[in-house]
Amino acid sequence: MSRIGNRIITVPAGVTVTEENGIVKVTGPKGTLEQKMLNKITMKQDAGTITLERANESAKANHGTMNALITNMIKGVTEGYSKGLEIIGVGYNFKVSGSNLTIKAGKSHLVEMKVPQGLTVEAVSNTEIIVKGIDKAQVGKFAAEIREVRKPEPYKGKGIRYKDEHIIRKEGKKAAK
Repeated sequence: MSRIGNRIITVPAGVTVTEENGIVKVTGPKGTLEQKMLNKITMKQDAGTITLERANESAKANHGTMNALITNMIKGVTEGYSKGLEIIGVGYNFKVSGSNLTIKAGKSHLVEMKVPQGLTVEAVSNTEIIVKGIDKAQVGKFAAEIREVRKPEPYKGKGIRYKDEHIIRKEGKKAAK
């Protein structure tokens, strides 16, 4: 029995959830998100709550996934999502100008990235940025693309990392003796 799929989703005030032609549309104060309903899952709406039901046992995995997707969409249109990144290294920095992000990360050239539609990037300082948006997957994907420019290395810890990420450090050559 899917525990996550059986959770009752509460819809806060100011948020509307509609389903038509197999597409769930969630509208709230921060914007609108759409998601295609997964196979063999049906949605029932009562006063301020949503329950999902599956047609048979083969739809068990989709049951929990669809519940989580709708919950994330509701949180996105009410609160939004954010992911913090920091860059560590001498001369490494971020520069945000409009919808462009310029990264100086020890390469022979500057790395320019275009911020996708629906996301915003705020510069806390030269070495810290915050990626914000209403779509959890889009925020995480763009943050991962930024981190991919210069992954943190295990010896000195230089590179781009998430704010809450812990890098396991290695000792180096002197440890061999």
